[in-house]
Amino acid sequence: MTHTAARQSVPASAAFGKKRKIGDQSGNFRGARCEIKGSVPYRSCNRNSPFGTREAVTRAGDSEGPAPGLIIEDHSGRQRIFPTNPEREQAVKLDPTTMKDWQIAEAAEERMVPIASLAAQAGIREDELIPMGRNIAKVDHARILSRLGGAPTAKYVDVTAITPTPLGEGKTTTTIGLVQGLGKLGKRVFGAIRQPSGGPTFNIKGSAAGGGLAQCIPLAPFSIRLTGDIDSVTNANNLAMVALTARMQHESNYDDERLAKSGLKRLDIDPARVQFRWAMDFCAQALRNITIGKGGKMDGCPMDSGFQISVASEVMAILAVSSSLRDLRERMSRIVVAYSRSGKEITTADLEVDGAMTAWLTEAIHPNLLQTIEGQPVLVHAGPFANIAIGQSSVIADMIATRLAEYHVTESGFGADIGYEKFWNLKCRYSGLKPNAVVVVATVRALKMHGGGPPVKPGLPLDQAYTRPNTGLVEKGCENLLAHIQIVKRSGVQPVVCINSFHTDSKEEISVIKRLAEQAGAFVAVSQHWLKGGEGARELAEAVVAACEKPNNFRFLYDLDTPLQKRIELIAREVYGAKGVTYSDMALRKIREFDADPTTRKMGTCMVKTHLSLSHDPDRKGRPTDWELPVSDCLIYKGAGFVVPVAGAIKLMPGTASNPAFRNIDVDVETGRVKGLF
Repeated sequence: MTHTAARQSVPASAAFGKKRKIGDQSGNFRGARCEIKGSVPYRSCNRNSPFGTREAVTRAGDSEGPAPGLIIEDHSGRQRIFPTNPEREQAVKLDPTTMKDWQIAEAAEERMVPIASLAAQAGIREDELIPMGRNIAKVDHARILSRLGGAPTAKYVDVTAITPTPLGEGKTTTTIGLVQGLGKLGKRVFGAIRQPSGGPTFNIKGSAAGGGLAQCIPLAPFSIRLTGDIDSVTNANNLAMVALTARMQHESNYDDERLAKSGLKRLDIDPARVQFRWAMDFCAQALRNITIGKGGKMDGCPMDSGFQISVASEVMAILAVSSSLRDLRERMSRIVVAYSRSGKEITTADLEVDGAMTAWLTEAIHPNLLQTIEGQPVLVHAGPFANIAIGQSSVIADMIATRLAEYHVTESGFGADIGYEKFWNLKCRYSGLKPNAVVVVATVRALKMHGGGPPVKPGLPLDQAYTRPNTGLVEKGCENLLAHIQIVKRSGVQPVVCINSFHTDSKEEISVIKRLAEQAGAFVAVSQHWLKGGEGARELAEAVVAACEKPNNFRFLYDLDTPLQKRIELIAREVYGAKGVTYSDMALRKIREFDADPTTRKMGTCMVKTHLSLSHDPDRKGRPTDWELPVSDCLIYKGAGFVVPVAGAIKLMPGTASNPAFRNIDVDVETGRVKGLF
């Protein structure tokens, strides 16, 4: 059903000296008891107020409109100047139809809430904040969770999508837009998204900060390095490879007596069974397969090796799923890097490098606090890909936000078959949290592609089929949308279809989507957050609020006693729509070994599959039928706590395209600002 709720409004006037609740359209300090003490000239006002939007309080009976500034005393006796200058609000018109995302972000950053004020509004204390400059901070997860304790209080919302085009369908933009929309309803709200990888940022996809008037800022730091978490993950990963290759060299060069003098026991590592790889946070296809150790005996042990992108590494997955520093430390010791010639696992603990790897991550374990362009808090933490990793922001970020907010919105990578399945059966199992609603983002463009439209290729103009009305293509393509709705319903949670609106969409095309989605049992909302920010996401926010009030029957697809082969087949049939599964001899052998091993038998299952189709074949669009899922291999991530069945031709190191985004990125040397980030 299409949901329309009574919209909440914020009182527009208040009398001096009268105590009242300050309603804040961005969801900050909602319900705080404050007293208005007087007014001051605008020039005396702080640029930003910790009490939220400037129109929230005005002088009663003032024929000239809002006072330039109001002195407000909060419940603790603090007095702050609250600016209410409407001219300043309109000083910079942010228009996504004429401005690029980086230009909008740059203008919005001039009006950012200071990070200390943002944290205070969000309920984060000063001693829990770790400033990382003027506009970004880390939050001390241990102190916050120790103080708050208890069960989560927020409604928990995940944002997923239909099978995307290679351009993406605006899932992060929708996540930020929904956070802003809930703010417009007066809700105390948090968002949590992944830190973007340098690979996509400098390649085709660009930044993952959202877009238009639904962005996470500051954009340049968010997109490039942030506080160095991915750098730390990369260094921890590569330190393990340094330890492994050095140990192999020493064992090759020295006898047991000489090794013993250095306190080393021979591990007898098999060069042909090294599972771990080097990491780099770029798309570098030339480094997928390399040979190392060439030269003399002091130059390492000659063997084949390779790189993976950092966000596909097990170290990144561990950062995403850890619930504490202790948990992270224990997981780091269980990483299997290789096997001995006798078949014994070689772990980071065997190499005595697990503690040093953890040392690289003592800062990275704390989530990063940023904000939307409308001033709501966003936790940015961890960044694993979804097709080749777990695809979620961190468990820690969700644990914090669900204890501070009324509503917490996070996202899962790619479509519901990939990201949401892992959110459902892995992340929620690790965190103990259960979603109250799931948003499925759909676009007319993607539905046309699934209905038989021409191929969509990054860097090339869209075919006219995507810019002209065609209800036939949309209706045929909705079979993909219905598959994703059913995936969400299979988990026992109410789906909300968000039609991410483009100016080329016709009313008739929108009507087709609404009709079919409603018939499938989903709530439906058309959202214009890209064009109008939080105001454009009101309908979506109202639908999500309504969905969160529905009875919830969240349940996992499988329990951990289910044998691995049966789990794979459950996911293939119930989520992907396959008629069955085929296995290579190697995959079948490994699956049987994992099921026989008590240390791996009850680990989670993290599938590796293309994100461009419900099947394993990226060229099969819509809702493929009469197909089997081919499992070619099965990897083990003991540190992260899951086994990884590999379906189809998937590469752990993506490649850089012929027209990458880095060609358009530059720096204004006068101001130091980065420009060109989409």
